Amino acid sequence: MQGSIRKHEILRKIEGKGVVAVIRAKNKDEGRKLSESVFRGGIPAVEITMTVPGALDIMKDLSGIYDSDGMILGAGTVIDAETARLCILAGASYVVTPFLSPEVLRMCNRYSVPCLPGTGTVAEIVSAMELGADVVKIFPGEVLGPSFIKAVLGPLPFAKMMPTGGVSPDNLDEWIKAGAFAVGMGGALTNPASRNGDYLKVEEIARSVVRKIEEIRKTGE
Repeated sequence: MQGSIRKHEILRKIEGKGVVAVIRAKNKDEGRKLSESVFRGGIPAVEITMTVPGALDIMKDLSGIYDSDGMILGAGTVIDAETARLCILAGASYVVTPFLSPEVLRMCNRYSVPCLPGTGTVAEIVSAMELGADVVKIFPGEVLGPSFIKAVLGPLPFAKMMPTGGVSPDNLDEWIKAGAFAVGMGGALTNPASRNGDYLKVEEIARSVVRKIEEIRKTGE
């Protein structure tokens, strides 16, 4: 029961801010700095993708330093159960996949860790939910668009969906108003640092995104 409570608490916190910062980086140092920048900007949910060199080491470092400060550390681009287990042991509180993997979902369920599997059809969303996913990732977001979420919520009003890919400060209102549980945002947050080493700009964008989501939600009430 305790694991189940923690699992839903993590998802509640992600929904609270409405955004997960997706971290892709050229090396371990950049990955860590990006994670710290978005966190300082007010985004607690930080998803370290497994495409980042030394991703597991970053997770171990950050979980040891920032867990008590409220960072919700996750692992992204997880494509098999073995990797999911390594991420969980390294400190990941949730796991995100680019496609629907029953094996990864089962591994996460075994550890009472939320898994947000990548889905792109109604059939995949339903299958993911039947396998125990509380929230699904809508991917690729730039292909499916906000209208996909709105359409799915017609027959499946209880589905919780987080689009990733193509989400930016400019289209946040479309995704939130369509009914997104939260959004996954990568390059639109981190590009200033990846291109020019401007981590302060990343922090500034993160802060503005959190503020904008709050405003959009208040307007929709």
